[in-house]
Amino acid sequence: MPASERAPRHAPMDQFAVQDGELLVGGIPLTRLAARVGQTPFYAYDRQLLTRRVETLRAALPVTLKIHYAMKANPMPALVGHLAGLVDGIDVASGGELKIALDSGVDPRDISFAGPGKSEADLCRAVAAGILINVESFREVAELARIHARTGDVARVAARVNPGFDLKGSGVRMGGGAKPFGVDAEQVPGLLAEIGRAGLDFEGFHFFAGAQNLKAEAIAEAQRRSYDLARTLAASIPAPVRALNLGGGFGIPYFPGELPLDLAPIAANLDELSRRAARDFPGAELVIELGRYLVGEAGLYVARIVDRKVSRGQVFLVTDGGLHHHLSASGNFGQVIRKNYPVVIGNRMASPERETATVTGPLCTPLDLLAERMDLARAEIGDLVVVHQSGAYGLTASPQAFLAHPACVEVLV
Repeated sequence: MPASERAPRHAPMDQFAVQDGELLVGGIPLTRLAARVGQTPFYAYDRQLLTRRVETLRAALPVTLKIHYAMKANPMPALVGHLAGLVDGIDVASGGELKIALDSGVDPRDISFAGPGKSEADLCRAVAAGILINVESFREVAELARIHARTGDVARVAARVNPGFDLKGSGVRMGGGAKPFGVDAEQVPGLLAEIGRAGLDFEGFHFFAGAQNLKAEAIAEAQRRSYDLARTLAASIPAPVRALNLGGGFGIPYFPGELPLDLAPIAANLDELSRRAARDFPGAELVIELGRYLVGEAGLYVARIVDRKVSRGQVFLVTDGGLHHHLSASGNFGQVIRKNYPVVIGNRMASPERETATVTGPLCTPLDLLAERMDLARAEIGDLVVVHQSGAYGLTASPQAFLAHPACVEVLV
């Protein structure tokens, strides 16, 4: 068997249909969508895929479980507005994201605010809006007490806990060990006492042990351990628990050899935890907080080939897009060893002519790679390069001003 056939492959990217050799986005052929957008590069998000992902989760998970959207994955206002009508709440990580969430029409009582560096202005806005604040330090409690003394408004708060464990096998570890996020579990009883003394409206606990995990058993274990820790910490609570946010961690397959997450073990675990919560925390909501898993597979990044060149036998397809718009696809957003995202020539999906090519952007740095030595349909100037799995941590996670190239746009179709 040839080495190319033995090498790991990307998981099938079949969420977008193909018609007459072109990808369809929201039912629109890619070249027509590019003409409608009026420029390349652009990000396109398919609202039908967003809806389908939430429906799939609803069908698999316990009916009593609340699904929140972590907006940091993609804060595009139109996308947030669409998801606001599908999920049970929105989690924000800045004052700017709070504005987008409020503009979407979601009930402020269903918005929560996490982040380790909330400013006084952020906290004032959050209290005035009436949203839930996940407090992550003793300083935040003292600041909220001063706001209460000054305005009379009582902050709704949950304690964000930094547990003594992380999400095993997670691409992004946000719990366990020394972390800037939350309050170490052993210090939480003291934090809860301060919340009680400050007269704040305590509602529950928030956990987030890690993100981008494709191992269902690891996610289930982190959820169980978070739940058990919440039960232990409940001995010190100043008021009954009304919300228990177990975080997220659900991953999507980006790289060769990765497989989609198996929801069944996670669903079974959450069903058991929901039954336990009904006994241990009567009337409390059990919440999971998902970002990438809700939006990542529903988005594409589209760039146009502006040059085709061969250097010492290697084909380079130079596009008008690049790392300044899609840092994660370039491999510069946390990858230790660079690996390719799923990339295709979006208007040549049925082409029998193949070649090994490297796709770059226009920036004068060797870091500006969208695909390195990938098997692609043979492409020419004017063709459209598409990066799959681009609905999360795309444009807003990229250095858009780097080298002052034209801006990228986003569309929801």
